[in-house]
Amino acid sequence: MSQAAQVLEAPKRLGDWLLEAQLINEQDLSRGLDFQQRFGGRLGAVLVRIGAISEDSLLQVLSQQLGLPVFEQEQTPFDATPLLDLISTTQVEKDWWLDQQIMVWQAEDTDAIYCVARDPLDDSLHEVLERVFQQQSVTWFLARNQDIDRLLDMLENSAQETGLGHLDDIGHLRELAEGAPVVEFVNNMLSQAIDQRASDVHVEPEEKQFYVRYRVDGVLREHLSLPRERFDAIASRIKLISGLDIAERRLPQDGRLNIRVSGQELDIRVSTLPGVHGESVVMRLLPKERETSRLAQLGFAPDHYQLFTDWVSEPHGIILVTGPTGSGKSTTLYATLDAINDRKRKIITVEDPVEYQLPHVTQVQAHSDIGYNFSKALRAILRQDPDIIMIGEIRDVETAEIAIQAALTGHMVLSTLHTNDSVSAFTRLIDMGVEPFLVATSVRAVQAQRLVRVLCTHCAEPAEPLPEIIEETQRLLPTQLQDTPPQWKQAVGCEHCQHTGYHGRVGIYELTYLSPELQSLVLQRAPARELRQIAASQGYRTLRQDGWIKAWQGITSVEEVLRVTESAG
Repeated sequence: MSQAAQVLEAPKRLGDWLLEAQLINEQDLSRGLDFQQRFGGRLGAVLVRIGAISEDSLLQVLSQQLGLPVFEQEQTPFDATPLLDLISTTQVEKDWWLDQQIMVWQAEDTDAIYCVARDPLDDSLHEVLERVFQQQSVTWFLARNQDIDRLLDMLENSAQETGLGHLDDIGHLRELAEGAPVVEFVNNMLSQAIDQRASDVHVEPEEKQFYVRYRVDGVLREHLSLPRERFDAIASRIKLISGLDIAERRLPQDGRLNIRVSGQELDIRVSTLPGVHGESVVMRLLPKERETSRLAQLGFAPDHYQLFTDWVSEPHGIILVTGPTGSGKSTTLYATLDAINDRKRKIITVEDPVEYQLPHVTQVQAHSDIGYNFSKALRAILRQDPDIIMIGEIRDVETAEIAIQAALTGHMVLSTLHTNDSVSAFTRLIDMGVEPFLVATSVRAVQAQRLVRVLCTHCAEPAEPLPEIIEETQRLLPTQLQDTPPQWKQAVGCEHCQHTGYHGRVGIYELTYLSPELQSLVLQRAPARELRQIAASQGYRTLRQDGWIKAWQGITSVEEVLRVTESAG
């Protein structure tokens, strides 16, 4: 009996395996079976295509069910020579291997034959290989479609150079973009991104190949590379489903789509940017069902947590959260609104875009393309009798002045600003054109923040930092932590953290309250350096110093704190 026949006798169906592993739910299985009944195909491939599961997760379960090992990319040949050498001994035409989408080569230092195929359970393929390789053992692998594509491309390109001219035909591009292989590739790419906790997916073309990179915990990681010939169809697929013009490749475009992948509903923002070798495509992944973080979960040191909660309990004034893009400002604001939402006050937000929906909060989406910007939305909001207003970002003097007027007339205003540290927020507002006396009388406090990666609990090892770091940290420790023994650690890397040494992120913070001394300096238009000196004398600590405390606790590493605070000091 062939290996495929033995496998097909497995008593438990694939759907049952996936349900038991909690990788899909009954609704996903029902959708997959319905799709399979209408269009055919293996259930696993169908579930990947409709975005119910990632290919990596599927292969792990199939490996258990079928008893076949999962093929890793590093096991593949680096050029077509081993493929051609073996195929030439079989007297089977190369076109057959390409048509059947099956690839074989001889394992190093053994007579064993390695084999991967698009459908490794096809009995006819097993019969051919058993006849062709009668004297050798054939080891079948389960393989990712991207690895099979790479091997097939190597074989096909060994005989002829594949040009790109036919991809200039928009009709043909659309046909490719709607084909099953491209649809499955894009859905699987997004599913894998969700499984790896990616916040962004980058698809970047170069002269001979293109790369897919995921941003995980704030750091870009290369996920895969494929021949450049496949890029145009994949880019067109992404543009097609996000409402962009696939014929326009000379101008930047922005789009969005809602999709369900790996069991999650996603709102995806898509941006394309024309480059020398094609359009760079970046997708920001925003899970719709993500729960709002609690303030206590954001990583505040005990003294900072008490200080920040005191600030947001005040009846009026402006509280600013500052930091670069991707530093968690929106998460902090959402957690703050959740913490202070006692249903006794009217809370309205104006955002662009509205990233997550909050219960019992009126959220307004700005539309700058039709002239409905933050300042216009704010004027309307002030007529809605709000108590608390959250502004996604103060971008110009007009928005800043309306926010200040709201604060001075008894409203609590929360917003973000792009500055490197907390004290720079005062000089930034003045540089925008806001009068110093308005800044000094309306802004209550500013918090700057960054995100540092959290050490993997499975592999982090004890470490000893420089003596001056230990000394500085001991001097800065909040009262609540002074009896805590130090837990300095360093990153190592293991399979749980994908060999990065880190898993997840947490905030480090810098909090500045506008004391009477600082108010006086703001009125005098004093530079940020002088403001920082006064703040330091009042117990303020920098982002890096707050990072030392996280490293003291064993939450992150000294190296990670230095990496993140390099520009912040």
